[in-house]
Amino acid sequence: MDAFVSAFSDWAVQHPGLLLLGALAPAVLLLVLSELLGWGRGAVAAPPEARELPPVESEGAAPEVAQPEVAEPVEREIAAPEVAQPEVAAPAPPPARLRDRLRRTQEALVGRLASVLGGRSVDAELLEDLEGVLFGADLGVRTAEGLLDAVRKQAAGADADAVRAVLRDAIREKLRRVEPGPPAALVGSPHVILVLGVNGSGKTTTIGKLAARHAAAGRKVVLGAGDTFRAAAIEQLQAWGERAGCDVIAGQAGGDPSAVAFDTVKAAIARGADVAIIDTAGRLQTKKPLMEELAKMNRVIGRDLEGAPHETLLVLDSNTGQNAISQARLFTEVATVTGLVLTKLDGTAKGGVIVGLADEFGIPVKYVGVGESVDDLRDFSADEFVDALFGDSGDPRADAGSGPA
Repeated sequence: MDAFVSAFSDWAVQHPGLLLLGALAPAVLLLVLSELLGWGRGAVAAPPEARELPPVESEGAAPEVAQPEVAEPVEREIAAPEVAQPEVAAPAPPPARLRDRLRRTQEALVGRLASVLGGRSVDAELLEDLEGVLFGADLGVRTAEGLLDAVRKQAAGADADAVRAVLRDAIREKLRRVEPGPPAALVGSPHVILVLGVNGSGKTTTIGKLAARHAAAGRKVVLGAGDTFRAAAIEQLQAWGERAGCDVIAGQAGGDPSAVAFDTVKAAIARGADVAIIDTAGRLQTKKPLMEELAKMNRVIGRDLEGAPHETLLVLDSNTGQNAISQARLFTEVATVTGLVLTKLDGTAKGGVIVGLADEFGIPVKYVGVGESVDDLRDFSADEFVDALFGDSGDPRADAGSGPA
């Protein structure tokens, strides 16, 4: 022990700075700790959580503990899934009123009657004026004389209303004789229809509309472009065939119409068609060449199908007035015409010719054309026609027309 003390004393003498540093080290350490812990500046700071404690209420209620903030739910509008709505076809427009389509004919006949009759009674002078109206209404001489005779017998001394009633009933009676009646069942397989008429009568257009009508009824139709003398007629029929979904048999322009008719019937049989409609040349010929041409067509059509053609329709343009009667006379002399089609009644004041045709030939009027659309080829009805012509409101069919073809 004495030796250690003696050695330390010798070291301290030799290293006085180290000894001083060793003596001051605890004090320096204590000063640093005081600064860090705040011992020289009052009480020791409470931990952070202790500093935030709320005061205790006197009633001893438990302190309110802050609840964690919970985000409010965000309301979202969830759009309903879009459901594809089925497409609803726009309703078809109602057929045009027959009365409107016959407006010009009505003005030419019934309108002029009203201006002539006025408030007069039937006498010799009135009959003379009435004769001028009837002869100018394209009724034909024979028909005009017959109507005038009916007025003399049934309305002598009567007033204008009685004259109007006599004429209306007489015209209705003539037209009822040529009503086609209910549609007959198709004859033959296929049912062959031969269509006649001069160029410009609306023959090819009528064929197209008739084809569309049969196709709409679920029948398979084959068309024959037998008007080989007009390239435009072939093209027009092909356009109608495409529109109606019908096959069209066509030959070369200027070819033999009978060959086309023969090929049409053969194709219709082979393809199981229900109806074959054959166009013919629309040249206005003299009687003998026309008779020979139609006779040849009838012969070749019936070669593979007995009884064909089953219908022969004559198409007449109402605009031609008295010429339509002349054409009907020529065609009925060279062919067995089973039905008439009166076209373009909507654009003429000469629609009264239908009465003359009915009176002179007695051939059923199958259809009337009153416009450009497919639905404007309509079944002929005497009552509807007369009611529309005279503007009678008792029969609603005069307003709506006979419906689409």
